[in-house]
Amino acid sequence: MSEQFSNFGQRLCMGSGIEELMDDLGNALVNGGPDTKMLGGGQPAHIPEVNALWRRRLEEIMSSPGGVEKMLANYDPPRGNPIFLQAIADLFRENFGWDISAKNIAITSGGQTAFFFLFNALAGEFKDGSRKKILLPLVPEYIGYSNQSVGSDLFRAVKPIIEKIGEHDFKYRVDFDNLKVDDDIAAICVSRPTNPTGNVLTDNEISKLRALADEKGIPLIIDNAYGAPFPNIIFTEATPVWNDNIVLTLSLSKIGLPGTRTGIVVAREEIAAAVSSMSAIVGLANGNVGQQIMQPLVQSGEILKLSNEVVRPYYIEKSRQARAWVDESFDSALPYRVHLSEGALFLWLWFEDLPITTRELYERLKARGVLIVSGHYFFFGLEDEDWQHRNECIRMTYTMDESTVRGGIQIIAEEVAAAYAGKTVEV
Repeated sequence: MSEQFSNFGQRLCMGSGIEELMDDLGNALVNGGPDTKMLGGGQPAHIPEVNALWRRRLEEIMSSPGGVEKMLANYDPPRGNPIFLQAIADLFRENFGWDISAKNIAITSGGQTAFFFLFNALAGEFKDGSRKKILLPLVPEYIGYSNQSVGSDLFRAVKPIIEKIGEHDFKYRVDFDNLKVDDDIAAICVSRPTNPTGNVLTDNEISKLRALADEKGIPLIIDNAYGAPFPNIIFTEATPVWNDNIVLTLSLSKIGLPGTRTGIVVAREEIAAAVSSMSAIVGLANGNVGQQIMQPLVQSGEILKLSNEVVRPYYIEKSRQARAWVDESFDSALPYRVHLSEGALFLWLWFEDLPITTRELYERLKARGVLIVSGHYFFFGLEDEDWQHRNECIRMTYTMDESTVRGGIQIIAEEVAAAYAGKTVEV
């Protein structure tokens, strides 16, 4: 059947790592049995205080004259609701001193859509026949980027420096000595915190990347889905940054509204306008629900208080607890390492010299009702496709309830120990 699809169809219609991940997530949440341990997706936790806030806002909208109609029965402009756009601009200008207006903001149907628009607008094939790519200065990087090109492969990536810390920890760092921004690079892109590893690029690393982008006259794209100032799922120091050569993307998903599919692009005016044009062509307009729920919280600054005082502390504790369960479950003699958890919703585990691939480990775990993500999906854009490290890592989330996370980690430990021993676990 694949021959019936265009080149575009071949790239986007034939399956992908992100589709596998979301299928696992959706099916587990809807149809999974009581013993299914969903540790694979980016599903945010159901934080009671946050869910209570959404209920309050829905009640306020319901009781407000015309509130339901504005949220459900009207089209917003393709760029987004003008009041919400202005509220976002005011928030950044008043709290961070950014020289910004509503013309610098565009709403998309989730952050994933924002990157599809940005990558394909900035990179790919040009009128003169030249081709440009997106530079990923640090991999592993977000699985959802990898299949977004409508043409040829869009990405060029650089291997990280791997810093081993103690007996069972490590951290990736940008290898600036081997980071070359050639003339065929259209933009530099990073996620901060990095999905999948929870790595937070330091202010110094961001400053160096800004300088490289400025020198070449190309944008630095920062995926801020988990970052500061909201939802602020960052456990270390990281200063929010923007100028007209930075494209900053944010989302309402990880603060607790993934079902509203609301992405936010902050960019210089011509890029924000381009994103608005693409929204109009692809989907007429974006969803109103997330913008209506969040509008007064942005106007009052309550979104920052919610992020700093509820969301961030909640995930700090979840991360700490999950990391402790890893050490509790794994034999200390095994060569396992965990990336320093500096933000986001995941632990990134590295099993050095693992005798099987993590794709095979994924299948073994799935057979036992534990869903994780094989790390090989996150190492795209590298010239060295055979780098062994890419087959030795997995991503697991720690956002689910205690029994799910703790029990899942125990099963992962059992299967990893069996793999090193050349055995399979009898269940």
